[in-house]
Amino acid sequence: MTTDIVIYHNRECGTSRNTLAMIRNAGIEPHVVEYVKIPPSRVMLESLIDRAGLSPRELLREKGTPYAELGLGDESLSDAALVDAMMEHPILINRPLVVSPLGVRLCRPSEMVLDIVPTPQRGAFTKEDGEKVVDAAGARIA
Repeated sequence: MTTDIVIYHNRECGTSRNTLAMIRNAGIEPHVVEYVKIPPSRVMLESLIDRAGLSPRELLREKGTPYAELGLGDESLSDAALVDAMMEHPILINRPLVVSPLGVRLCRPSEMVLDIVPTPQRGAFTKEDGEKVVDAAGARIA
């Protein structure tokens, strides 16, 4: 099956690595965009935010970013100002964002990707931290 999936990925992030691995566990090789190196255009970023049903603030990443130094906790900042910050510092974009035929999702926790991958898991999956999320039959573990 040909399924077009895009993951906005940061290889330094365990959640992102787990998400990518679950997509591959469904037999799909996604388009991997290392967004810190090659950020989306402003139009694309705004579209992803809208399609994921998020606000720019909900997509902001705090940990390991210049969030505090830039004063991004200021609730009076406009959505446009937050998107400006993400464009200037792509590390502020939380990850992983996944685009599939079933929608766009910020996959935190990583198993949220299972809701938008259109093919079943091909076998068991255990996250890097040892948490089992898919059983040997490919079913999600509740």
